[in-house]
Amino acid sequence: MFGDLRLTPPTGDAFSEEDLALLQVLAAQAGIAIGNTRLHETARQRERWIEGAAAVTNALLAGESADDALMTVAEQARNLAEAAAGVVLQPTQEGGMEIVTASTLEDPRDIVGTTIRPGSPVLVQLLGGEPVFIEDAATDPRMTTHVRSRFGPSMMLPLQSGGRLIGTLALPRRRGGRPYTGLERLLATQFASQAALALVLADARHNREQLAVYEDRDRIARDLHDLVVQRLFATEMMLESTRRRAEAGSTDRLLGQAVDELDSTIQEVRTTIFALQQPPADAPATFRGQVLRETRGAAVPLGLLPSVHFSGAVDTLVQEPADRELLAALRGALAAAHRRSDVSSVDVHVDATVRLPDGRQGVRLTVTDDGLDDEGTRGTTLTWYRPL
Repeated sequence: MFGDLRLTPPTGDAFSEEDLALLQVLAAQAGIAIGNTRLHETARQRERWIEGAAAVTNALLAGESADDALMTVAEQARNLAEAAAGVVLQPTQEGGMEIVTASTLEDPRDIVGTTIRPGSPVLVQLLGGEPVFIEDAATDPRMTTHVRSRFGPSMMLPLQSGGRLIGTLALPRRRGGRPYTGLERLLATQFASQAALALVLADARHNREQLAVYEDRDRIARDLHDLVVQRLFATEMMLESTRRRAEAGSTDRLLGQAVDELDSTIQEVRTTIFALQQPPADAPATFRGQVLRETRGAAVPLGLLPSVHFSGAVDTLVQEPADRELLAALRGALAAAHRRSDVSSVDVHVDATVRLPDGRQGVRLTVTDDGLDDEGTRGTTLTWYRPL
């Protein structure tokens, strides 16, 4: 029953039986049209929520960070629910819940950080996995936060998957706004369940990627161990040979080779250990880490991993704009080495202990490769100096 169709006859006239029959037909057709329109709108509304849930799932599984993932859920839900804000709360160590992400058309800074105290009736219901529907947040006694005065109809939906409560999705509308219908509440609850599952899957995917990185690091560590053992053993044999030839006059040269070999080994171990200590998903923030990232990135086109050595407190001394200029020079040198033929080794050395001709402390970048240039000359060394 959608309503009544009421007509008033012209003055002095009366409706006939035929008028009544026509009016009944018209009312029946109007009812069918209204019903079909509402069914179509309901179907379109369901379709929008389903598309929104799919977009959230695709975004989360694409490898977004934790903060970006929560913002994606909040923003999609706000748009779908036509709410004033999309808010994600997460449990605190004290047993309450804190707003960690807020999507709103206004500045969200006064919203983020708001906390629901432990023992709140709303919190008890949410921790039990039950959604909370509020007609007017500003006047509902269950709402205790300082931001409630600006909001009216609200939904607070638990983000729960497999018995694990990840957080809460809150969708408040402006005070005096249109109340949520039963269908909107149902669709929002289903969206929250889908988003919670996507968050769990994204977290599991991130953990798997981290595990793969750690396994690869373990393999590198084993390879490094083998390399170090071989080089140290060779050095030991060289020193033994030096001892035997002490009377042959070649002692100084062999000892120098042994010392250089040990120094090279130590530098390589330090560089590799530093690379293994970098967070797997984060871009390096230090100059040393950026140099290692550039050389690792060049390993594929070169067909080999350049050897990298550092001297001095590189991370402490090399700052803007020297670091940016040296990285650009390094990229150019690695690209030039790639263009040369028959390259079997590339050596990169960053030395922050040099003195410039004017007496200032500086940094020197040296890139050496053994490739053939266009004129057939083998071996190229490129050097850059920058003041610190």
